[in-house]
Amino acid sequence: MSDNDSRGKERMRAAALTDIGRVRKSNQDVVFSSTKPIGALPNLFLVADGMGGQQAGGYCSGMLKQCLISEVEASVGIPPIKAFGTAVETVNRKLYEEARTHAELSGMGSTLTAAFLDGDVLHVFNVGDSRLYVLEKQGTLRQITRDHSYVEELVSAGRLERGSQEYNRNKNIITRAVGIGERVDLDAFELSAGDLSAFLLCTDGLTNMLSDEEIAQTIRENTDPEQVVRQLVEKANQRGGRDNISAVVVFPFGEEASA
Repeated sequence: MSDNDSRGKERMRAAALTDIGRVRKSNQDVVFSSTKPIGALPNLFLVADGMGGQQAGGYCSGMLKQCLISEVEASVGIPPIKAFGTAVETVNRKLYEEARTHAELSGMGSTLTAAFLDGDVLHVFNVGDSRLYVLEKQGTLRQITRDHSYVEELVSAGRLERGSQEYNRNKNIITRAVGIGERVDLDAFELSAGDLSAFLLCTDGLTNMLSDEEIAQTIRENTDPEQVVRQLVEKANQRGGRDNISAVVVFPFGEEASA
């Protein structure tokens, strides 16, 4: 479940886990975690949540993961940011064409949240409503990604209050996804990793069940990323597990993360 490399005191540690939850009949989430170089990237972490019906959603997220990793592996010698962006665009076109030519896959799409650490810079990418959080050394959990959802657009326009009944009723309607159009609109963020203890990538099956503070406390209380992801999934299931649950937790600087 985890994939570690050694860099003395700065040994990055990571773990990934996905779970079907307690309600769904299939798991349309996928996760990936590699602390070792992959193609042009020094490391890579991602979560994706498929949509478009039981067959199409699971197929889309699975193919997104498989094809994206394949494209990144072939990207040796290309600047990392360009390599990742080009890979996403290529995979998006493949999925879009498949949806157009296969009736059973019509309407499929997938969220994508991904990150890699290059030196002391954390590069984050997302489309859809899967999220990336960072846990700062003082213990504060901060959401870096912005949900591409119908309700968040209304919140930004001042027409809806976050957490209201209407917000909660419509929060699963996303406005961007991989595979639904000829082009994909991918958000990108860069931030210094020097003040971070950990970062978390997760699907909405986790964040719909647990509050930010519950997530932060779970990470703060553990130094083993495998324990963190297991406990996050267990807690989400204890709250009802109404969706697939996925989490990738990374301690970027090894034992120093818990200092």
